Amino acid sequence: MSMKFFIHTTGCKANQWDSYVMKNKLRDAGLALSSLLHADFIIINACTVTGGAERDIRRFINRCRRMNKTGKIILAGCHSQAYPGSTFGADIILGQNEKFNVEKFLEKKGCFVEGRGEFSLEGIPAITGGLQEGKTRFFFKIQDGCDKFCSYCIVPYARGIPRSRPAGEVLEFLRDLKEKGIKEVVLTGIEISAYHDSVTGSGLKGLLRTLENHETPERIRLSSIDPLYIDNDFIDIVASSKKITKSLHIPLQSGSDRILALMKRNYTQAYIRKILERLNRKIPDIGIGMDVIAGFPTEDEKAFEETCRFLESIDIYYLHVFPFSARAETEASLMEGSVTESAKKQRVHELKGLDTKKRQAFYQRFMGADVLIIPEGKLYKGLYMRGYTDNYIPVHIPCEKTLENKLVKVTITGMDDGLVMGIVKGEM
Repeated sequence: MSMKFFIHTTGCKANQWDSYVMKNKLRDAGLALSSLLHADFIIINACTVTGGAERDIRRFINRCRRMNKTGKIILAGCHSQAYPGSTFGADIILGQNEKFNVEKFLEKKGCFVEGRGEFSLEGIPAITGGLQEGKTRFFFKIQDGCDKFCSYCIVPYARGIPRSRPAGEVLEFLRDLKEKGIKEVVLTGIEISAYHDSVTGSGLKGLLRTLENHETPERIRLSSIDPLYIDNDFIDIVASSKKITKSLHIPLQSGSDRILALMKRNYTQAYIRKILERLNRKIPDIGIGMDVIAGFPTEDEKAFEETCRFLESIDIYYLHVFPFSARAETEASLMEGSVTESAKKQRVHELKGLDTKKRQAFYQRFMGADVLIIPEGKLYKGLYMRGYTDNYIPVHIPCEKTLENKLVKVTITGMDDGLVMGIVKGEM
């Protein structure tokens, strides 16, 4: 009987790709995917961006020990690379390079994290495992690493300097995805605006232009994009594309110029307002999401109110809200003027309330509209399946398994207990 493994992934979309690679490696080594309860090896591909992510690791490992007393626990990825001494009792600790050779460490015990040298960019496995986590969107990492060193961020230490896949490799893999019936791919990375093809010297814009006339899945979605990369040329590429979806996620972090400067985010509120106006003018109905950090050191009521007023005034779809979390070894962890936990909690609550208002207003704009979605297999409330529109609205329709991973025309009909509902008009 073959040994069994279970993979638990936390954090960003790049981590989902990394877990996909590890899963294929383990299958190639003869192991079988199983439930947590019956796994011989439990791999945790762990985020470390916030203190909350770290708490989640600890809780999950405790849960593993309760549910599966004999399984060997492997802690891998960003958390291990950044904080190799913080193991939470895991049996094997693997960093960014080692996790892509996870099959070689199964019989070992201890910490095998290499120092912070140059990390490699893992090879692309054959598409044997199908879609990731039962979704219709396939997350494909084209770039890794970041060298911006924002004052609050541990990611450059956890992921290393930027490196990218050659464009030829990206094009080949996307063609394979299309042949396998994948309808939507999300191009992910830690900083995809830093994408650079070492063969041609082309950047992300060049790659996106090339993809327009190449065999790829019908939809290409971009993960988080640096606001400083969003110039007129980039906006024109997205606006004119028949493949790139009309949704962008922008890591804003604050609406206060003073706080942005302390964060080492090299833009201002005025700059962000200008690019948002351009985006909304050139790409009507674009769905724009933003990351916001509440409670950064020295963020007083005035700075917080400035952020709130700015967010209320701009035409965006949603917010991802995080309380500031001091990460050891970052500049911000040494800053004075810390904000109390209760104040952070209240600010997060206010910003999440604003997020709800933004989402509801965005959804209302599309009531009665005909849209295209690609339904996923997961069941909601035992009745519905969900698919995303081009501009990232999650639309729920009555479950019909034959529609899974098909491009389906749907009319948005209304809201039901917080869910956007639709009725199917037909397959495209």
